[in-house]
Amino acid sequence: MTEPLELLINGANGRMGQTLVACAIGDPELHIFATIDVGDDFAAALPGADAVIDFSHHSTIEPVLVRCIEARKTLVIGTTGHTDGQVAAIQHAAAHIPIVFAPNYSVGVNTLFWLTRKAAEILGSGFDLEVVEMHHRLKKDAPSGTAKRLVEILAEVRQLKYNEDARHGRHGIVGERTDAEIGVHAIRGGDVVGDHTVIYAAQGERVELTHKASSRETFARGALRAALWAHSQPAGLYDMQDVLGLK
Repeated sequence: MTEPLELLINGANGRMGQTLVACAIGDPELHIFATIDVGDDFAAALPGADAVIDFSHHSTIEPVLVRCIEARKTLVIGTTGHTDGQVAAIQHAAAHIPIVFAPNYSVGVNTLFWLTRKAAEILGSGFDLEVVEMHHRLKKDAPSGTAKRLVEILAEVRQLKYNEDARHGRHGIVGERTDAEIGVHAIRGGDVVGDHTVIYAAQGERVELTHKASSRETFARGALRAALWAHSQPAGLYDMQDVLGLK
């Protein structure tokens, strides 16, 4: 029997961190070597781990990357809301270690990513594109990383640019909708784990693709699966499409 993968969970006191620990318990392929959170010594806990799953906060990503490169540890990044500079740092680090960097680790959501691309290709330019997401009232970033990725996929198919063509909500006299814009709308309230809908609207018909998460376990199990997969991979930047073999 092979030895279980030794995991370090960064951000273990958060909702996702606690769910990760609960899902890993009893899995013969996994062992929680250490759990840390704000104020704990990340560097001291790192040597005994095979892989790090980081669900702490995007503001801490640079030191996490530096330490993981130094120790040659596999890294699964579950935080969202990164700046362009932080994304560049992640891309640089992936030249040295295997990194899975995904906006969402749910198998269902990654199927939605795949379907979103295919539907945009099939339906063509005659359909207006909108993305709506809803999360619990405590979520700090908007739009969600998943919604941002959905808009990026749509933009890739239409040969548009997220930073230029995404329309984040509408207010006031904004004029008629343009053919190029992709609307993205964030709703916050209650304890919603995560709902995402992609809308394709044309004259006389509308297509909607929706994913609704009712438990954080779906994200946790996907992140654990990603850690197991990535640990056997060479250095590089991967996402859940790679993990699931959807590319």
